[in-house]
Amino acid sequence: MEHILDVLKERGFIAQTTFEDELYEQLKEPTTFYVGFDPTADSLHIGHYIPIMAMAHMQRAGHKPIALMGGGTAMIGDPSGKTDMRKMMTTETIDRNVECIKRQMSRFLDFGDGKAIIVNNGDWLRHLNFIEFMREIGSQFSVNRMLTAECYKARMATENGLSFLEFTYMLMQSYDFLELFRRYGCRLEMGGNDQWSNMLGGADLVRKMEKEKAFACTFQLLLTHDGRKMGKTEAGALWLDPEKTSPYHFYQYWRNIDDKDVEKCLALLTFLPMNEVRRLGSLKDAEINEAKKVLAYEVTKLVHGEEEAIKAADASASVFGKGASAENMPTLELTADEFTQDARISTMLVRSGLCKSQSDARKQIEQKAVSINDRKITDPAATLAFDQLKESVLLKKGKKSFCRVILK
Repeated sequence: MEHILDVLKERGFIAQTTFEDELYEQLKEPTTFYVGFDPTADSLHIGHYIPIMAMAHMQRAGHKPIALMGGGTAMIGDPSGKTDMRKMMTTETIDRNVECIKRQMSRFLDFGDGKAIIVNNGDWLRHLNFIEFMREIGSQFSVNRMLTAECYKARMATENGLSFLEFTYMLMQSYDFLELFRRYGCRLEMGGNDQWSNMLGGADLVRKMEKEKAFACTFQLLLTHDGRKMGKTEAGALWLDPEKTSPYHFYQYWRNIDDKDVEKCLALLTFLPMNEVRRLGSLKDAEINEAKKVLAYEVTKLVHGEEEAIKAADASASVFGKGASAENMPTLELTADEFTQDARISTMLVRSGLCKSQSDARKQIEQKAVSINDRKITDPAATLAFDQLKESVLLKKGKKSFCRVILK
């Protein structure tokens, strides 16, 4: 069987590793590893999907994943990539987010028979004794070395600087690795490349205190070919929760990515064999659209299930293709009373999720980006006539965002 590190490298996951030759040897036998997820929201988003897919590849190769929920670290907040201190969340919010993320994780990993586990670092971090922790763990860290970490250097250069609270984040994350080694024999931390400094701290701590092998491995962030973060939409982040980002809009995002990003996304976000990934990625001109359809379908199937992927593909085809059923289109249902109270097209744009606010809706109309049944709307105060809703109407913003409006 091909070595899992070679699999991950070929598919484009690997950014950096510690002690790579030793790690190759370690992963020739079943190894427990972990990835941390900070519960800053009640859903995972597409940025989490790269480490999740890597975890799935690792599990298929015989290794045991630990999904670590940051119920403790979220009370401090990771300064990595932030220009200001994160807003502090209540314990109740953090715990609710943890439970939501736990449910999502079961879609991607096999938790049967102990093949993977979910743990919460709040179980050990929330009850630490500060003096004891600083004597045992803080004494192992050099402030001089910590200040060379990019996440700290960037924050110290900002107007508000770096709080001592956030400065302790590296110690907390490093302690997680030590705790997981002691409890579960975990020898490898994996995660996004923006976590490299924190992960080095954890691997070093295990090696110092336990005199055992411990490793760190980071993944590439999901970026476009020109270096921008993927997963940003007009409505915000591309969430894995269907209530936050509908399966249709999720599907459509991948259907519309740049031609140059197709092969990379097929390799990272699907389980298609690499020979098929390369074949699809090499398609040119109009044919690349077929590769995009495959990408959109495969990713939506993994995140939302095959039934939702089929519905999303069908809905896309009904507007942009050869007239498939309109049944699965994104739909805004209005009662007669709702319609009578407010028949403004701008209101329907907001209610359907096509626009974020009334001001956004008016702006889109003024820019001639909105149409009803392919008829351009130019008046921000325009309304729909009741007769128009005897049959459904197609409300469209731009070329790729649409919603069917019907009476209940």
